[in-house]
Amino acid sequence: MIPLTVAEVAALTSGEADAAHADAVLTDVAVDSRAVTPGALFVAIVGERVDGHDFAEAAVAGGAVAVLAARPLRAGDGTPLPCIVVDDPVLALGRLAGRVRRERLTAKVVAITGSSGKTSTKDLTAAVLSAAGRTVSAVGSFNTEVGVPLTILSADEGTEYLVVEMGMRGIGHISYLVGIADPDVGMLINVGSAHLGMLGSREAIAEAKGEIVRDLRRDAVAVLNGDDPLVRARATTTQAGIVFAGEGDDCDVRATDVTLDDEAHARFTLHWRGTGESGAVSLRVPGEHQVGNALCAAAAALALGVPFDVVVDALSSAESASRWRMEIAQSPDGVTVVNDAYNANPESMRAALKALAVMGRGRRTWAVLGEMLELGDSSMEEHDAIGRLAVRLNVSRLVCVGEGTRVMHLAAANEGSWDNESVHVPDADAAIALLRRELAPRDVVLVKASRSIGLERVAEALLEPSQGAAS
Repeated sequence: MIPLTVAEVAALTSGEADAAHADAVLTDVAVDSRAVTPGALFVAIVGERVDGHDFAEAAVAGGAVAVLAARPLRAGDGTPLPCIVVDDPVLALGRLAGRVRRERLTAKVVAITGSSGKTSTKDLTAAVLSAAGRTVSAVGSFNTEVGVPLTILSADEGTEYLVVEMGMRGIGHISYLVGIADPDVGMLINVGSAHLGMLGSREAIAEAKGEIVRDLRRDAVAVLNGDDPLVRARATTTQAGIVFAGEGDDCDVRATDVTLDDEAHARFTLHWRGTGESGAVSLRVPGEHQVGNALCAAAAALALGVPFDVVVDALSSAESASRWRMEIAQSPDGVTVVNDAYNANPESMRAALKALAVMGRGRRTWAVLGEMLELGDSSMEEHDAIGRLAVRLNVSRLVCVGEGTRVMHLAAANEGSWDNESVHVPDADAAIALLRRELAPRDVVLVKASRSIGLERVAEALLEPSQGAAS
């Protein structure tokens, strides 16, 4: 973070601060009192279950210099706490980040959104840019009206590239975040079925996600997935320059000769129309869907002037940087566990199943799947399709976890007339018990569901010593 005084933060947030603390210097920002470091600004956020104002005293005791609060606060003994009083701490945090980004930072900013693969693409983009200069990127999925400002404020004067991820809950949310981050590159990687329950149609999702390019400056660059018609159509909505990334012949950044090895790692030839250069890329992150993510990451870097050979080498050495996204580990009993339990929608579920099919060549494969949420009226149809796809990909065993996957289980059974190849279990504990009984060495297990289902517990249980496969 760029050090700021309490008085400076008050001015940047349109807040009011006690003159006695005006010259105190802030060197960090925290929204969790347990994560406060000496010199931090603690942002008191009112959440669904807790009110950050109730933890302000603990934050100050932990080293916070000031509290960004909606009202003056006192300690238990009546002593006033050092506060910067604002209208709304979340909005004030956004104002602070926006002003710092425009007035203090010199970094080039890349903003990324899409229905699936945002975090994987963010990690790949950060890996490529890190090969060219000092790079700060979002931690995990810091993609909200809190996470994006925190990412921006974690940069300093020496940061050359800043990569932010943007999520959305409806029309206007991405636009708000773009207003804070003021990206030099805005990236829309895909439009899928996530949020159908909220917005009703893929066209509405495209409009909401498309705010990331619609609101770009004229001198910025929009990176668009040229293989996705709904994404490509957003080119007419932006005043920024456009770079299409994809496998199509008319894409500016393109992949040809795509193949997968036995661990589902993609290899392809990368082409950059801007210079006519091409080079061989071998990804270390599994799944054919990572090709599209890598192309968008490459497009952003190339648009910012990163040399082509640096991009090729960086893509080929990039590792997965975020937890529970096609995270591969070996159990003590010789079972390959693929933990992709961070989130799920129909597109990412299909991609994960296809990767499992490749990884399982010559081995027994298990898909342990939970419900995909936020699909609205299409939920039954989409779960049915995933169950049938598991059969068509010759997944050996399908374990459907929770009431929301009953349709998936029935679809698989009907598609393949299986004899217990598909099983429905009520919860994660039942899935763990089944797997511990029946797994064998060399089996490959994919675990995937929407985040709130919590299926990462299954993957973690399988990796515990002496708890894996039967011999």
